[in-house]
Amino acid sequence: MVFSFSLEKNGKKRKPVSYWKKINLKIKDMKNSEYLELADEFPNEQDRLRYLRARNRMKELRGFYIHLLVYIAVNILIVAVNIQELKPGESYFQAKNFFTFTLWGIVILIHAGSVFLPNFVLGKDWEDMKIKNLMEKYKSDL
Repeated sequence: MVFSFSLEKNGKKRKPVSYWKKINLKIKDMKNSEYLELADEFPNEQDRLRYLRARNRMKELRGFYIHLLVYIAVNILIVAVNIQELKPGESYFQAKNFFTFTLWGIVILIHAGSVFLPNFVLGKDWEDMKIKNLMEKYKSDL
C-alpha cells in the first residue's frame, strides 16, 4: 500500500499529516500480508490504523509493567539477601545496599516517561515540523 500526501489541498497550505507514523506502525507490528488480513475484521482503513495504534500502545504499556514487576521482584530478593548478610548490630542503611535500587529506579523512571509522556520532548508538533523540513530537503535534492 502506497501513501502519498501533499502540503497543499485546493491551493491552501496545510500541516503535513504524520503518515510515517502509520507506515512505521505497520512495518513494526506486522508484515503486509498480516495487515491485509485485518481488512476482513476492519474494512475501513481508519479503523485498521486505529487498531494498530491501540495494539502498539498496549505493547508499550505491557512492556513497562513487566519491567516494573521485574524491578520490584529483583529488589525484594536483593533486600532479603542483604538483610541475611548483615552482621549483628550493623545497619541496613548503607550506600551499597541501595546501588541497584537507585540506578535501576532511574531507568524505570526514564521508561515510564517514554511510555506515559511520549509527546513531552518529541511530540506530534515536532514530528509534523520535521516531516515538512525533510520534504523540503528532499524536494530540493530532486
